[in-house]
Amino acid sequence: MKKVFVTGITGLLGANVVNKLLENGYFVIALVRKKSSYLGEENKNLRLIEGSLFYDISKYLKGVSYFVHIAAETSHNLLSYTEYIKTNYDATIHLFLLAVDAQVDRFLFVSSANTLGFGSLEKLGTENCLQKYPFTHSFYAKSKLETENYLLQNKQGTEVIILNPTFMIGKYDRKPSSGKIIFWAWKKKFVFYPKGGKSFVHAEDVANGILKAIEKGRNGEKYLLTNENLKYKGFFNRVNAVTNQNPLMIPIPDFLLIFLGFIGDVLRRFKVKTNVSSTNMKALRIDNFYDNQKSIDELGMEYQPIENAIEDAVCFFEERK
Repeated sequence: MKKVFVTGITGLLGANVVNKLLENGYFVIALVRKKSSYLGEENKNLRLIEGSLFYDISKYLKGVSYFVHIAAETSHNLLSYTEYIKTNYDATIHLFLLAVDAQVDRFLFVSSANTLGFGSLEKLGTENCLQKYPFTHSFYAKSKLETENYLLQNKQGTEVIILNPTFMIGKYDRKPSSGKIIFWAWKKKFVFYPKGGKSFVHAEDVANGILKAIEKGRNGEKYLLTNENLKYKGFFNRVNAVTNQNPLMIPIPDFLLIFLGFIGDVLRRFKVKTNVSSTNMKALRIDNFYDNQKSIDELGMEYQPIENAIEDAVCFFEERK
């Protein structure tokens, strides 16, 4: 039975990854801040280790074949780049070097699609596209790209595979994180939507992609894990269909988002933490679309309809009430 070390299992993706690994016969060792934060079931093949990302995990890496690093600082309201670098770069390099010393076969780094250039429906973004504005101004996306570059420059011993998921929806989103978008529409009489769009994917599919990358991924390669490219209006219509509701759909004018971004920038200059900024408001006005063909061709990925992800997320939120 091969061993996999995993971080970030208390989040949306991590919980799904642990389930897939256990279902497929792996022994999982996972680093968590608090064991009580893990929402999954106990399993004889799952061992939880309490500690920070800077903890010395060397003794737990003996006999580990694969390292899956999911944990990250994903907040959009932090005020300085150094706050992202500490978790997304420094901690990752610390863990990677421990994996190299332990002669782990493969280090799989879960990054973000926004380290790659997005595209339109006519010309989707791929693994070969360079990062584009507004994400070149995103502290989160910049820190992830800097980490990717370091790992890919040091792939000679322990192999490095980069996974670039897009916007994930699904079960186990306990905070919630990306699942907040469902609450923009669910049980609302009025749904306000920006003109842009995103690439949406079921978190369970991303977990499957990580499992397949362990088995089939090539050293030094990046893999976009994504599925449906939808306008926000189209996504909210899917939410409406799944939840059997018919709210009034109201577009948000660009000038309002631009103004809100300006206000957010001013607040941030006065050290006020806010998710609102020109960068984030710009992201709502673009078509942030990506291609999944490489993951299909090389990893053998199959993706399920985004309605499944919405339904799984809604059921999870209902159960957590």
